[in-house]
Amino acid sequence: MYEQYKEMIDYEKGIVNRGNEERILALMLRALRGESLKVAFLGGSITQGSLSSTPETCYAYLTYAWWKEQFPKADFTYINAGIGGTSSHLGTGRVEEEVLSHNPDFVIVEFSVNDDGADPHFQETYEGLVRRILKAPCAPAVVLVHNMFYNNGDSAENIHGEVGRHYNLPCVSLKSTVYPLVASGKIAVRDLTPDDLHPNDAGHALLSSVITYYLSQEKKKAEELYTKGEKVEVSREELPAPITLNGYECAHRYRNDELVPVICEGFVKDETKQDCVSDCFKKGWQSSHINDKIVFEVEAAFIAVQYRKTVRKPAPVATLTIDGDREHSVVLDANFDEDWGDCLYLEPIMERGERKTHSVEITITSVCEDNRESFYLVSLITA
Repeated sequence: MYEQYKEMIDYEKGIVNRGNEERILALMLRALRGESLKVAFLGGSITQGSLSSTPETCYAYLTYAWWKEQFPKADFTYINAGIGGTSSHLGTGRVEEEVLSHNPDFVIVEFSVNDDGADPHFQETYEGLVRRILKAPCAPAVVLVHNMFYNNGDSAENIHGEVGRHYNLPCVSLKSTVYPLVASGKIAVRDLTPDDLHPNDAGHALLSSVITYYLSQEKKKAEELYTKGEKVEVSREELPAPITLNGYECAHRYRNDELVPVICEGFVKDETKQDCVSDCFKKGWQSSHINDKIVFEVEAAFIAVQYRKTVRKPAPVATLTIDGDREHSVVLDANFDEDWGDCLYLEPIMERGERKTHSVEITITSVCEDNRESFYLVSLITA
C-alpha cells in the first residue's frame, strides 16, 4: 500500500525548514567513518508505535533501520522514548532521564498532534524542550517532525514551526506532503490510518519516508565531504534569545526515587520495576481510601501534577491544594472518559507563581465501594 502512494508525494515540500546543516552533516561523517552512534525518538503515541503491527514497523524503527542500511560501517543504538497521550510539557520533565542521559547523537522530536496549536503554553513547553536538547553536552543533531490529524490537517505545526525556524532546525511535515493528497481523495485515508490520527503500517512507512527523504539529501552532501576528506565543525555558539517566556527549559520530573513526601498517610510507594519508557505507571504513589493524604515540598515557580486517569471505572477522586489555599483547590479525577486506555494525565496547577518552596497536598476525597483501581500519583513536574 505504501509503495503505490510514495510516488505521488512531493517529498521536497515535506522539508518545511532545512535549517543549519552542521550537526547532521557532522553526524553523517562520523557514520561514514564507522563510529558507534545513538539515534533517539521523543514523542507521543505515534513515536511509541501506536497501531503499527509490530515495534519494527513503526516510523521510529523504520527511520533507525534507514540509518543502519545507509551507513553499514557504523554501529547504531535505537532509543524510543515515545509515550502515548503525552505532550511536550511532559517531554520537558523526562527528556533528561529518558533521552539525554544516553548521550544521543541524533534526536527526533514529535509532539505536533499532542500539543494544542492554539495554546501558547505549548509553544513555551516545546521551546523549552528544544533548547534543553540543543544545549546538551552531546550536541545531538535534531529534526522536528510535524504529524497531523488526517481528517482535517490539524496540528501544532503553526507554533512548533516558529520554534524550528527560530533555532534554524530541520523540520519535516506530513501536512505539506501527505495531507493534500488525502484531502483531494488521491490517497484513501483508511489506507493510512483507521482513526484519522494513528498511522497503520503503511502510514508509519510513509511518515518515515518523509523523514528519510530529508536525511537522504543530507547524506549526499556528507558523502561529497567525506570523499574530499573535509570536516564539518559544529558551532557551540549561544542560542538566540527565546521567543516565549521560556519557563520550562529547566523543568524536572520528580518521582518516588527522588522526591520524599513530608507527610504520607495511606499512600503507598510503588517499588515495582519499570521495564521500559512506555511502562509509565511506575515509581509513583497509590491510594484507595478516603482521607488518605500525601504532602510534598518543592521549590518552583511552575508545578504540574501527573496522575493516572483510568478507563477501569470507578476510580477515586482526589483534591490538590497548594500552600494551604483550599479556596483554589484542584480536583484530580482518576476516571477517564475516553476508551483508548489509561492516560498519563498531566495537569498544570501553578504557572509563574512565586519562586519559593511550596507545599503540595493531595487528599483522597471520594471513593466507591466497587472501585476497580487505586488513585495513582505518578509524579510532580516543576520548573
